[in-house]
Amino acid sequence: MSSPTQADAAQLPRLVPVSFLAVVLIWSTTPLGIVWSSETVHPTMAVLSRMVIALIIGSLIILFSSIRLPWHRTAFKLYAYSAIGIVGGMLLSYFAARYLASGTMSLLFGLSPLVSGLLAQRLLNEPKFSPMRIMALILAFCGLGVVCSAKLALGSDTWIGLVLILFAVFLFSLSGVLIKTVDLAIHPIASTVGALLFSTPLFALAWLIFDASLPVDTWSTRSIAAIFYLGIFGSLIGFIGYFYILQHLNASTVALVTLITPVFAMALGAMVNHEQISQTLMIGAGLVLAGLGLFQWGDTLLARRRARVSSQL
Repeated sequence: MSSPTQADAAQLPRLVPVSFLAVVLIWSTTPLGIVWSSETVHPTMAVLSRMVIALIIGSLIILFSSIRLPWHRTAFKLYAYSAIGIVGGMLLSYFAARYLASGTMSLLFGLSPLVSGLLAQRLLNEPKFSPMRIMALILAFCGLGVVCSAKLALGSDTWIGLVLILFAVFLFSLSGVLIKTVDLAIHPIASTVGALLFSTPLFALAWLIFDASLPVDTWSTRSIAAIFYLGIFGSLIGFIGYFYILQHLNASTVALVTLITPVFAMALGAMVNHEQISQTLMIGAGLVLAGLGLFQWGDTLLARRRARVSSQL
């Protein structure tokens, strides 16, 4: 990603805590926004409207600023790889919202670092997992099994939502790994707008295939408000904030987002949307979050412990 101007560089670090908090809050509320926006609006129209809003605002920012939108083959590859996660991850999430609670969706999306790690071994030739990370992977997927068993017990159609959201996680993770193969310095706003330019026509095509209607009179105020919220915050500010903190924080700190947001999202869904959180679901969520924490920091903590023991000998 491109560096900001020298005048802005001195002020940018001050925005890191604000950006981190904004990403956590936006990502915590996004699953609930998806559920609400698709209550009375068809999922394909809900996500298409959201992306159009984000694309219009993002394009205006680029038009009236000095940010350059690269338009060459390497940039196209970056936008296309980004579109895999946006289209696949978002579209499947919207369909899954008809079968799953918002907190469960956020929890399952928290598995993306683990899936990304597995894909990176194959696509980026990264080292194989250490025994600690293998243990973390097993723990997290045991938690996933508990969560799935808890949700399947609530309804016969829940398995559809689980399959959709897990496939969404896979595509989102695949997109993130493929993006790392593109060597291109680009501003986060330009990256977001470029990805939206590639993604929005695909969302329009999905709407034509699965719905192709505009029953505006049946849309509730809550659904419309959720669409605008997700368009401005979830699809634009959230992505810009995420790319920004990636530039200024180490990966382990950014990984905290995947641990914090499921907790907030589940609590928010229970308080605002009256979503049920059973004891079994809490146990499964605890195992998943413990696995994620062990995956991110287990090796570091183990190395520190070994160094402390060695120093005492």
